[in-house]
Amino acid sequence: MKNELDKKWYSISLLHAGGCAGMCVDLTLFPLDTIKTRLQSQQGFYKAGGFRGIYAGVPSAAIGSFPNAAAFFVTYESTKSLFTGYSATNLAPITHMLAASLGEIVACLIRVPTEVVKQRTQANPSLNTYRVLLNTLQEEGFRGLYRGYGSTVLREVGWLSSTHQAVWWRRQGGRLDSWQAAVCGALAGGVAAFVTTPLDVAKTWIMLAKAGTSTASGNIPEVLYEVWRSRGIPGLFAGSIPRVTFISMGGFIFLGAYEKVRRMLL
Repeated sequence: MKNELDKKWYSISLLHAGGCAGMCVDLTLFPLDTIKTRLQSQQGFYKAGGFRGIYAGVPSAAIGSFPNAAAFFVTYESTKSLFTGYSATNLAPITHMLAASLGEIVACLIRVPTEVVKQRTQANPSLNTYRVLLNTLQEEGFRGLYRGYGSTVLREVGWLSSTHQAVWWRRQGGRLDSWQAAVCGALAGGVAAFVTTPLDVAKTWIMLAKAGTSTASGNIPEVLYEVWRSRGIPGLFAGSIPRVTFISMGGFIFLGAYEKVRRMLL
């Protein structure tokens, strides 16, 4: 009985720690995300709104942030615990990466619908979140909310902070302080953010494309080729500066806040 209660409390603690950390990042750094989306949009930065309505789409981010982050960390921590008794110490980074990848796949089931609505609102600041959601459902149905799921998962799996944490965890004798987790998240997140920017651009084009177009079909190689053909290398890395800034700062806040809240609860 006691073990069951401990497991339930552990799960609840992970939900709160991951959810609180995710909300801190998404709401604090939201303007950077809006700028990135508009820089990447096919219509161009100023036609997409420029610096106007910099918080357009924030309701969608606020609604999805907590469950998205919580889903990631519950899956992440649960998967790690499953492999703990079977993995040799030198395989720990691999198990951490596997756990992170599974966490992203599950989290994207929540993240992608909110991301579709958020990005379409960011690129059309004259519309509100509710109107964008209704338009998407009327024109494309429920499937429209999952447009870009594949490119989003592919982008997120490139995030490598789990490996950095695992290596530092071993060097510190099994304990990772909150500030160490934050630094790992910032460094790994910044590098991964720049490298995966082309995938992020493809995701943005797919989510913002008009229904029925070839871009909306979600063929990632074709979309990347289309971006390269029309905008060259700079187009593939559009929005890389706000993206790197967002994820570096976000990784610092997210992992630091997560470790801190988790230790307060456990």
